[in-house]
Amino acid sequence: MTDLTLIVLVPLIGAIWVMVAPWGERTSRPIGIIAALVSLGQSLFILHDFDKSIGAFQMEVDRPWVPSLGIHFHLGVDGISLWLVLLTTLMVFLTLLSPQAMGLHKTRSRGFTAAMLVLEAGMLGTFLAIDLFAFYVFWELMLIPMYFIIGIWGGERRLYAAIKFVIFTLVGSLLMLAAILYLYAQVHAVTGQWTFDYATWATITLPRGPELLCFLAFTLAFMIKVPLVPLHTWLPDAHVEAPTGGSVILASVLLKFGAYGFLRFALPFFPLAAQQTAPIIAWLAVAGIIFGALMAWVQDDVKKLVAYSSISHLGFVVLGILVLSQKGIQGGIFQMLAHGISTGGLFLAVGILYDRRHTRRLSDFGGLWKQMPVFGGCFLVLVLASAGLPGLCGFIGEFLVLSGTFTAGKDWQASGLAAPMFGHPALLAGLAALAVILAAVYLLTMYQRVMFGPLDKPENRDPQVRDLGLRERLVFGVLVLAALVMGMAPQPILERTAASVQELTANYRDRLAEARANPIGPARRVIPGQRPAQAQAGRRF
Repeated sequence: MTDLTLIVLVPLIGAIWVMVAPWGERTSRPIGIIAALVSLGQSLFILHDFDKSIGAFQMEVDRPWVPSLGIHFHLGVDGISLWLVLLTTLMVFLTLLSPQAMGLHKTRSRGFTAAMLVLEAGMLGTFLAIDLFAFYVFWELMLIPMYFIIGIWGGERRLYAAIKFVIFTLVGSLLMLAAILYLYAQVHAVTGQWTFDYATWATITLPRGPELLCFLAFTLAFMIKVPLVPLHTWLPDAHVEAPTGGSVILASVLLKFGAYGFLRFALPFFPLAAQQTAPIIAWLAVAGIIFGALMAWVQDDVKKLVAYSSISHLGFVVLGILVLSQKGIQGGIFQMLAHGISTGGLFLAVGILYDRRHTRRLSDFGGLWKQMPVFGGCFLVLVLASAGLPGLCGFIGEFLVLSGTFTAGKDWQASGLAAPMFGHPALLAGLAALAVILAAVYLLTMYQRVMFGPLDKPENRDPQVRDLGLRERLVFGVLVLAALVMGMAPQPILERTAASVQELTANYRDRLAEARANPIGPARRVIPGQRPAQAQAGRRF
């Protein structure tokens, strides 16, 4: 049986090894690559041992941490977190392997490598934690190394971007902490136990008022993390100022925690509040999809263009989740993975361009295919994947999200429950589909201005503007292969998410029916699968 503790501890051990190793800066990157490779291997073992027919958590590790407070080091993996764990270990490994991980900042590589490994441990722990205290510890742990990655190795305005990132994230996190502490007391009032156990918390139904307030506290933290419009303003600054490695991990993994939080906590804990507010959040997601696409279209800075495209693409993820249908949620999960591969790859490509030309302005490029044909081919595949070309990874997720949105009303009618008041789901899907067209426009325009046209600028003919080296070809080769495999053979991913998504939606609708049957009473415990009339009443807090 795979021990999930190891996959979290290995990056931390690697970070300590990097900092105390006597050989200095020259060995820090190899040590970091080894630690990241071991974590990647462990995630592959988890994938191998995972039983796709089981929707519940598997391979659980449950060790007392602070028993007097009911705090456990409790980890588990299900179909929702499985592929996100693999994505995390893959992208951290490729980032450390890439020569452009720090852009042009080659100094202090020991600190950068250690920060990346601590960040990896925090991200893995957040995806795997099923104790709410452990989850919050890992959630906050991610904030610290990313702050230093942006603030030390970033661009000219790195301190401004790093502080802005921390302020936005910390405000949401503190509100979520307040809701966690309230729920902790409510769980004790109902069960008589002090516990942060996820399974226990997922059976507690709150009165409508407190449920709505707790949902909003969690949701604000998740909306900032995605980010959704109008809470997105920290993201372009963070991306533009971060070093290449920071931008890659921020786009490919960190932005997924907002959507993951909706799936893991907001829907299971607060079903009625989620159902009532789903239309508002879904429309905000569509607004973000269109806004991000339009903003990307007018950018002259290629890195800022890719940053705004992230806002647009992640809007699809939130839309798929908030239509509250199995097809939409599976599409949202797939889109998270596809975005991690394609947009992470695009930020690496931007790092290549900046490393060769020391500029990111589209007007400074042109005709680079003649100088960098291998790079041009890999770059093209990632651009087309991000644009949603059929046969590549970006198409499957967007198709499932749009399909799930179109049929959301029928899915809810089949379940016997009233659908959230979206207005016209077809209008939501139609507006979101418009952004697919816009994505093709701004991404292909960007590619044409960089790679094609006359090679008429002397700087672009400089010998320093060279094609990909061996390590760079390996990194881009893995990303291109992943984009092709996900686009041509998505079934292995969908099969391993299906059982968990089905269990999530079934439990969500059962608890929603129970909450409607008992709309005003005190906090109470509801056993999943129990009929609403059989729900056990708890004590009032």
